[in-house]
Amino acid sequence: MDDLKGLHRVIIEMGMGNDLHGMDYTKAAKRAIEDAFRHSSLPIFAVTDLTPDQMRVKVTVGVQEPDKLDLDALTATLPRGKATVTAVHGGLNVPSGGETIVIAQASVEAFLPPQKDWALRSE
Repeated sequence: MDDLKGLHRVIIEMGMGNDLHGMDYTKAAKRAIEDAFRHSSLPIFAVTDLTPDQMRVKVTVGVQEPDKLDLDALTATLPRGKATVTAVHGGLNVPSGGETIVIAQASVEAFLPPQKDWALRSE
């Protein structure tokens, strides 16, 4: 994601998701991203003049078979900012009674432009 140069990372969250039946890597990855979101909040937009469209979001998802991820579908689930999703080898495949449980890990990073002489808005 070349457009991150010069931006400041303001948040990083990690999540885990799984698919118990069906070996659906995209489903497990979507759940990992949602899990990361459940651990974060960005109130900065409510107290500054920054807008969500100024934010760049970088998501990295680790699964055992990264080429099986639907990156466009995962990117479409991201609610704010200009987002990219990258797949890497990681996660786990766990054999279980003739099936394979897919476990995905995700990191979600948010970046904003550097701020100079900024302050919180008065209410």
